[in-house]
Amino acid sequence: MSEFTDYKVADMSLADWGRKEIRIAETEMPGLMALRAKYGKSKPLTGARVTGSLHMTIQTAVLIETLVELGAQVRWCSCNIFSTQDHAAAAVAAAGVPVYAWKGETLEEYWWCTEQVLRWPGADGGSTGGPNMILDDGGDATMLVVKGMEFEKAGLVPSADESTSEEYAVVLSVLRRSLTEDATRWTRIAAGIKGVTEETTTGVHRLYEMAREGTLPFPAITVNDSVTKSKFDNKYGCRHSLIDG
Repeated sequence: MSEFTDYKVADMSLADWGRKEIRIAETEMPGLMALRAKYGKSKPLTGARVTGSLHMTIQTAVLIETLVELGAQVRWCSCNIFSTQDHAAAAVAAAGVPVYAWKGETLEEYWWCTEQVLRWPGADGGSTGGPNMILDDGGDATMLVVKGMEFEKAGLVPSADESTSEEYAVVLSVLRRSLTEDATRWTRIAAGIKGVTEETTTGVHRLYEMAREGTLPFPAITVNDSVTKSKFDNKYGCRHSLIDG
């Protein structure tokens, strides 16, 4: 069996530490563990190709491994250049899940990681070479697909100018390179996506804007509007995070 190399993390020697913390977190996340117990044998997510762009933490590792146990194929990156817990990323990669995330990424590295988890190699990518679902936090993965498709249709990626933000200039650079490599990559990937889930207020605003403009090519579920997210996490979770951070 060939060595698993489809990942990029800070330090694989942290995997054992990460695994210990994942085991502890599993005891504190009974909802996900109940899903494993109920659906682990039937594997209802078989055939799902999930690209995740969400903080690569110990708790996210429990989510990732739940998706895998329920039958999904998963590729994962972080949605923030500073939020990755390197021992969590190492533990998930050691379990054979493609993870592209480390704490302290540059903007170039961040968008490279996002691109890597949206591009599914070989037979894993089906006929489109990409996911059929995006689990997004902030809308970056969704935006990369939509903008990539938009520029492929135009046949040109616009140049950055003095009004272009540093980060968006990096996005344009990624998509410009992609256009020269494969002029229909993002169009194919978008066609294979059944839907996206979005966790944040920022990402939801992006989705509503695209929906109004008629540029949203697939259905989207706003997790941010769910009762547990809007009434508990948005109100109390943010306050806890400010103190904890």
